[in-house]
Amino acid sequence: MKKKLVSMLILIAMVTAVVVGCKGKEGPKEITLNEVAHSIFYAPMYVAFEEGYFEEEGLKVNLVNGLGADKTMTAVLSGDADIGFMGAEASIYVYNEGASDYVVNFAQLTQRAGNFLVSRDVNEEFTWDNIKGKTVIGGRKGGMPQMVFEYILKKQGIDPTKDLNIIQNIDFGLTAQAFASGEGDYTIEFEPQATALELEGAGKVVASLGVESGKVPYTAFSAKKSYIEKNPEVIQGFTNAIQKGMEYVNSHTPEEIAKVIAPQFPETENEKLVMIVTRYYDQDTWKDNLIFEEESLNLLQDILDMAGELTARVPYEDVITRKFAEKALEK
Repeated sequence: MKKKLVSMLILIAMVTAVVVGCKGKEGPKEITLNEVAHSIFYAPMYVAFEEGYFEEEGLKVNLVNGLGADKTMTAVLSGDADIGFMGAEASIYVYNEGASDYVVNFAQLTQRAGNFLVSRDVNEEFTWDNIKGKTVIGGRKGGMPQMVFEYILKKQGIDPTKDLNIIQNIDFGLTAQAFASGEGDYTIEFEPQATALELEGAGKVVASLGVESGKVPYTAFSAKKSYIEKNPEVIQGFTNAIQKGMEYVNSHTPEEIAKVIAPQFPETENEKLVMIVTRYYDQDTWKDNLIFEEESLNLLQDILDMAGELTARVPYEDVITRKFAEKALEK
């Protein structure tokens, strides 16, 4: 009888331990990330996905393609996305509209523009004067691709409103198609569209906007102020994972990077993928840390001001936080 009682007590203790253990062991925190576009330009982020860095931080990240900064920002503001990945200009617009729960940038990924000027003339010896009097398929008014393009034109002494015709009513993602169908003399394209046009013989990359503009804070991760305040551990874990992705691309070859991110781009052949990664790698596209510096925000606001899109300059400490990116560097 005593032996049975002892056995029962042991069994109860074991069951209790399992139940308590199950309750104490929580699964990964599930969040939604809305990206402005799905592009090889954002390789460090895809390395974080493919190398399991988010899982290491206790996160399950659902990735959604927003197809444009305006749509990505709408998803963040509505709560459909926890984190947005887009140009930081969108957060400036929201702040200046007077939103109380505005969006704060906590990690900068790219430090150069990721798009290219493609010419229809595959034999062209390009200079910026060539663009005068021509038609260019550009980007959405107030978006980073268009504003950086205008910034470069002005640096070259070219008036975007008088010296050429810029088409701005073609949906993001359809510009390469429109160009291949005969629209425009030039088009502004991200990868892999720029390289695809070259390989098809439909055009030739004649300039990198990332090289021509210099270093600008092109894309960053952001979330609503209230979300960051309520979920600092999520933001920190997310930032840690992205920092690991950043360190990977800065310590591996384009071939190695292309191999890791290949599952994210199943429609892109390996040779083309390596070409594109190399193009971004060689122009120093990615930062070595995620800190969004104050001088970078100042430059961004200068670009917005030149484009006529800035109603007021925003305070750095309101729309940027450095603490998560700084802490990620300590790990």
